[in-house]
Amino acid sequence: MGTLLLEGGAEFGGAMREPDLHAIELAGGFDSSIRIIPTAAAPDKNHLRAGNNGIRWFMSLGATDVEPVLLINDESANDPEIAETLHAAKLIYMLGGFTHYLGQTLKNSLAWESVLDAYKEGAVVAGSSAGAMVMCEYYFDPGRGVVERGLNLVPNACVLPHHNTFGKNWADKLKSLLPGVTLLGIDEYTGMLTGGAAWQVLGGGAVTVYDGDEVSVYQHGQRFVFG
Repeated sequence: MGTLLLEGGAEFGGAMREPDLHAIELAGGFDSSIRIIPTAAAPDKNHLRAGNNGIRWFMSLGATDVEPVLLINDESANDPEIAETLHAAKLIYMLGGFTHYLGQTLKNSLAWESVLDAYKEGAVVAGSSAGAMVMCEYYFDPGRGVVERGLNLVPNACVLPHHNTFGKNWADKLKSLLPGVTLLGIDEYTGMLTGGAAWQVLGGGAVTVYDGDEVSVYQHGQRFVFG
């Protein structure tokens, strides 16, 4: 298997350097292929700008092979060329935006099957905000106030992004809606990266883990397990 990186948001604002550099290193270095999935930004027609922001960001870190993938709807999610591009990628990055649109577009698609194949062959799969949310077994759709089934790369978990700003306000509601499920509150400018059985906190903030009535806060550099 490859590596997973969940980030709490504000992904291209300049402060996600540490987790993203770790992801690049684990993907094979600065010349490895990085492909950005801008689907979550498509509903408000912001996917081109968001994808270009990702190119600038990763190239500022030293990456040389960075491209957005024009995966913006159900049709493109099942395009064989896009699927092939994702299968060949070494770092696949899903940026933030409209969570439910991203989750439903990728679910059961040819593109997502290719992401899973790439992950099984050692690729890094990363997501920030909405991207991180859909990677879990469950995600919260704040627009409708309901919980949906995610893509389940992280079983029995649900991410609360932007935890240090508004995400923490979802905790009580989600503990009620998802009893027995681990809630992962990830601050902005912060990532949690898999490393063996444990996750490590990278970046400028903390990760807050809600496990039933127990709440644990992990700071920069700390490792933890859950589930």
